[in-house]
Amino acid sequence: MTTASEATPRSATSEDSTTDNRPGRVLALVLAAQFMALLDIFIVNVAAPTIRSELGASGAGLQLVVAGYTITYAVLLITGARLGDLFGHGRAHLAGLGVFTVASLACGLAAGTGQLIAFRLVQGGAAAVMIPQVLSLIQRHFTGEARVRALGAYSAVLAVGAAAGQVVGGVLVSADLFGAGWRPVFLVNVPIGLVLLVLGVRVLPREPRDAPGRVQARARGLDLPGMVLLAAAVTLLTVPLVLGQELGRPLWSRVCPAVSAVFFAGFAGYESRLAARGGAPLIAPRVLRVPGIARAALRILLVMAINAGFLFAMTLHVQGGLGHSPLRAGLMFAPTALAFGVTGLTWRRWPTALQGVLVPGGFVLVAAASLAVGLLLRDGGDGGPALYAAFVVMGVGLALGFSPTLTRALADVRPKDAADASGVLVTVTQLGQLTGVAAFGTLYLNRLDTQGAQGSGQALWVCALALSVAAAAGVATGLVRRR
Repeated sequence: MTTASEATPRSATSEDSTTDNRPGRVLALVLAAQFMALLDIFIVNVAAPTIRSELGASGAGLQLVVAGYTITYAVLLITGARLGDLFGHGRAHLAGLGVFTVASLACGLAAGTGQLIAFRLVQGGAAAVMIPQVLSLIQRHFTGEARVRALGAYSAVLAVGAAAGQVVGGVLVSADLFGAGWRPVFLVNVPIGLVLLVLGVRVLPREPRDAPGRVQARARGLDLPGMVLLAAAVTLLTVPLVLGQELGRPLWSRVCPAVSAVFFAGFAGYESRLAARGGAPLIAPRVLRVPGIARAALRILLVMAINAGFLFAMTLHVQGGLGHSPLRAGLMFAPTALAFGVTGLTWRRWPTALQGVLVPGGFVLVAAASLAVGLLLRDGGDGGPALYAAFVVMGVGLALGFSPTLTRALADVRPKDAADASGVLVTVTQLGQLTGVAAFGTLYLNRLDTQGAQGSGQALWVCALALSVAAAAGVATGLVRRR
């Protein structure tokens, strides 16, 4: 078993001969691309009303504009990770970045709702190729404390990207640059993407075809049956989550999750049989048997679900219930993002006596912060300074639930399994976000009996109670001993 401090040194990896000798540049570049992709998920939420009015989009069409990106992103993430093994993580990242940039330009120039939905689907697919390479590159090019710091930076980008997306979206839509309305929320990616492409060609590793890792990946292939089974399972799960509420929870949206469970079981059985007969499954079963990986996946799922549900419900309350502007709503979440980022970068320097209880302690803080936010806002008030203190506690708690979990889970993964582990954990992250928006967003909307600040506050209070229960489940994961 390999630990973070004992992992294969960089000089021994297959990518060293072509890797920039300053790995900090690699990290900065891929995290910038990660930030851009995250921004694109949340920035469109703020622009949605303008898109609807200017393009005449239906409710379902608007949902697909917002969620189409997320659906293809979630469906193709694990396949994207395998493509990194097959063609090289640097090359795969650049290819995904290039397609993402072109798709962003196409979204910004779209003439109708149908075109915009199609290009959003392409954007999500490109992100699914680009983003899994981030964790794989961190795993392969950083060891020991350097890896811990890199993963801390990765965690910080996840938090800041979510909050920044709403702020930047509010700024761009309000500015109405050149009378372009909503289009700059997509076009802003084009110059950023071009700069990252130019820098990436010089900085990112480009492994030769005969590198051991790529030779092994070609021998493994893509496992097309496994890819189809997994894509079907994830599609059947995610599409009802993102579209069911808007469409009034039709029968198909309630049946599909059950069918997806059948496909997940079929995928697991097929992968196990393929591995038993010496084949190359899409996800190596040995990765799932790494001690603590299953518990880590559950914790990450819970953290991301709570984070996404909290942001979604709070955004609806602040803009719809309290009547604040999109920009002000986005800025309200800055304390949470800042606390998440700082905690994610510093938790390893906290006292040794606390290290064993950081994750369950983080979930305790999240539960307390959720209850505090609900109590402060349930009567329709603005919460005052105490609300921002609760937001800070929420950010600290979410970071403690996420960053140590991710770092410790990946510490035991061998470098050759980095792509598989990265694909699994990034997919769990995305599914957690989808589940959080669907579950807690639906709960908030269903409890919204009356309009106005007080009715919205009461709905938010019920949602806060549910968030605290989810956090309590995260605390309970600490009661299960790691084998």
